[in-house]
Amino acid sequence: MISLTRRAIQLSLLARALLASLPVNAQAPYITVASTTSTEQSGLFGHLLPAFTTRTGIEVRVVAVGTGQALEIGERGDCDVVFVHDTASELKFVADGFGIDRHQVMYNDFVLVGPKSDPAKVGAGHDIVVAFHKIAEAKAPFVSRGDDSGTDKAEKRLWQEAAVDVKTASGTWYRDTGSGMGPALNTASALDAYVLSDRGTWLSFQNRRGLEIMVEGDRRLFNQYGVMLINPAKHLSIKQELGRQFIDWLVSSEGQQTIASYTINGQQLFFPNASPGS
Repeated sequence: MISLTRRAIQLSLLARALLASLPVNAQAPYITVASTTSTEQSGLFGHLLPAFTTRTGIEVRVVAVGTGQALEIGERGDCDVVFVHDTASELKFVADGFGIDRHQVMYNDFVLVGPKSDPAKVGAGHDIVVAFHKIAEAKAPFVSRGDDSGTDKAEKRLWQEAAVDVKTASGTWYRDTGSGMGPALNTASALDAYVLSDRGTWLSFQNRRGLEIMVEGDRRLFNQYGVMLINPAKHLSIKQELGRQFIDWLVSSEGQQTIASYTINGQQLFFPNASPGS
């Protein structure tokens, strides 16, 4: 009898030890979201995602890369949701069958940042194409992300509109860094160079030194963000229901208000404009 009791106690202690060794959140539901460096480095996700997890109990694990890389991750089925900012690429992603249920979520804008000395004389302007043309004429240092991000895609379109072939200038006054927005801003700060930035990351950027906004307000600097579920018909591993909960929350009144409430020094960084999809 004693040996049986002793054996029961030993088994009970062993079971408790095994349970204690398991991760506390081993059973917690989660999704993986491939998104942009701007949503992370601006601090938006640090504000947004805890609110979603509190509401639903679903953890969101973010892979923060450029838009192009985020969409590639989605194509491979290595995430459940993509949350990016290049409408043309997003629509192609859906048309090619990789994404479904695309929704607009929010917008902000791009700004041209540059040194206070303003060697290209573009300051206080509102025409971004004219500013790019002046930078090229002056051969003033310009830092490009060069990472196929939404910001990089927008910048390349603007150079094309300005009729400037930056490939021929690469390595001279045009510096292609292949980096995220924060590192690109740091490089521009170190080199007293111009750089195109999303406003959210610029507002949260601390190492400004002699940099300031040179051009803003051009309609061509509008920056729309969209969200999509990875097509579960292509990848059976997609957490379809959990991913839909995240998307539905983002475009709900609660999610939209949470986005709008994120500010830095009293300035709102992102402006919600959810729609049923387009």
